Amino acid sequence: MNLLLLEPGDFIDENRVQLSGRRLKHMQEVQRVAPGDQLRAGLVNGKRGQAVVESISAATAQLSVDLTLDAPSPLPLTLVLALPRPKMLKRILQNCATLGIKEIYLINAYRVDKSYWSTPILQAQSVDELFKLGLEQAGDTLMPELHLRKRFKPFVEDELPDLAAGKRALIAHPYDASPCPQPASKPSLVAIGPEGGFIPYEIELMQCQGLCAFHLGERILRVETAIPVITSRIFPVI
Repeated sequence: MNLLLLEPGDFIDENRVQLSGRRLKHMQEVQRVAPGDQLRAGLVNGKRGQAVVESISAATAQLSVDLTLDAPSPLPLTLVLALPRPKMLKRILQNCATLGIKEIYLINAYRVDKSYWSTPILQAQSVDELFKLGLEQAGDTLMPELHLRKRFKPFVEDELPDLAAGKRALIAHPYDASPCPQPASKPSLVAIGPEGGFIPYEIELMQCQGLCAFHLGERILRVETAIPVITSRIFPVI
């Protein structure tokens, strides 16, 4: 935990918080804090700064906070991702938050198993917790937004054109595609398929909306590996 992520409900007055649960356990067992220690802290969707431990016990910790710094700049990327396997989804959502991706669309595709949509990982509480773990790792405070789209064709035809407008719009696809574009600090949209990739019909439909297919080379990567590789290749700084 590189940032102590605070929520409005943690505040007991304007500049003081009281913590318990997971964050307290981390402070006790990993950081081994004591009164007077300083920690990097930030408010969810707010400022960052410092927190000073005033007291800590087995049940609670109280800290004074001074939050004056802006959050890191978001990555100018809209990620359109075919819903992965639940086990992989947990890591992907956390990693997306760490990378600074703030707009994520999980969509259906031919090779997405219908059972994936019933995973409890997609419940709001679970998603928020995974995003917070990613933000804590990165030292960020701005929560990503997750959108679920269970119907492929209506999403591609009705929503994707507006999402892609004014952006560098791409499909990550290992076959019959152009090389990865050069890094550029410009708003981008990247669509990534499921394990096994998008089928030709899905690629063609997205290309009709202005998306261009690209590849990363001869190696075919898992989705959870492809996301950080792509972001590091198409943007000069993450």
